Amino acid sequence: MSEIFSVACLPRIEFGVGSIKKLPALLARYGKRVLLVTGGASFCAMPQWTALSGALQEQGFAWEIFKVNGEPSPQLVDEAVAALRGGKFDVVLGIGGGSVLDAAKAIAGLLGPGNSVMDHLEGVGPELPYHGPSTPFIAVPTTAGTGSEATKNAVLSMHGPDGFKKSFRDEQLVPEYAVIDPDLLATCPSHLIAANGMDAFTQLLESFVSSKANPFTDALAWSGMEAVRDGLLAWYEGGPGAAMGREKMAYAALLSGITLAQVGLGSVHGLAAPLGAFFPIPHGVVCGTLLEAATRVNIEVMEARDLANPALAKYARAGRLLRGMKHMSEVEARGALLQALEEWTRRMRLPRLGEFGVTAADLPHVIAHCRGSSMKTNPIVLSDDEVGNILNTRL
Repeated sequence: MSEIFSVACLPRIEFGVGSIKKLPALLARYGKRVLLVTGGASFCAMPQWTALSGALQEQGFAWEIFKVNGEPSPQLVDEAVAALRGGKFDVVLGIGGGSVLDAAKAIAGLLGPGNSVMDHLEGVGPELPYHGPSTPFIAVPTTAGTGSEATKNAVLSMHGPDGFKKSFRDEQLVPEYAVIDPDLLATCPSHLIAANGMDAFTQLLESFVSSKANPFTDALAWSGMEAVRDGLLAWYEGGPGAAMGREKMAYAALLSGITLAQVGLGSVHGLAAPLGAFFPIPHGVVCGTLLEAATRVNIEVMEARDLANPALAKYARAGRLLRGMKHMSEVEARGALLQALEEWTRRMRLPRLGEFGVTAADLPHVIAHCRGSSMKTNPIVLSDDEVGNILNTRL
């Protein structure tokens, strides 16, 4: 093998049913004063919180709870840091979905320095280098989608016509531990399973065909896509396979976070940033509703003007994987991939963009703001018209 690549910092990983029971011992490595960042009501209403809080109390921990509702904004992070800095926390524990983990990650990063997160957001403000120190952070996901438990990115949003969705990112923000317990996913409603699951698969597929992909990330992305193939619909549709599906999707989401952190994403996430900023569309919904259309446009554009692009063969491999058919031609296999993605979009009822108020008149504004870091690793450069074709398909 003559490939040359680098692997960025990863968290230490504890994976498996019952892993949440390891938290008291992990937290104790940093001290006894804990800031718990969680969702509005989700985790604290679960039986696992009763067991965890009892164990923490028995072992002499003190904690404060900060709750995050919806996608975090820079203002929320700044207000949290200002209010909580005096607590002198030894460790930040984030338990929740991707938005909770992103908020917890940013708060942990700024409890020490105390400055505004706007100082560091990419593409907005002065983009000052982050020097830390970050408060140690442990991430515990309760959904299977963003992979935030494995990345250095804290994604923050300002909503509205002049809004943005940008990252505060630095290797000091990578969690010390990612603790993934599939049982914590048991209460996810079906619409979150669909959106988050499609987000995870989008991240795996976009990493797999990224212009920066390498053998390390390809192996992880492949394993993750296998897990989504076997687990997503089984979990979404319930029944005897749901527990197996949860475990596979928790694993897939973790791998999707690792791969995106190493090699970047593509056009779906390039578009998700402005769409999520300008309209009230959950991130996973954007990814799920656009994935088939974006993949189709990528394939059509490469077939028309870049037949030697290695991503074409990778799309074919993904099609064979999802359909379990090894002997299809390249063209047939790429078609099979698109058919599988269209089927998932339909079976899990991913809504169209128009249901969130997006109209044809809005598309130039969205396209003008889609050329961020994710679009730069799309396997081929798309023109504005080609990006518009993706959006028009899902209006």
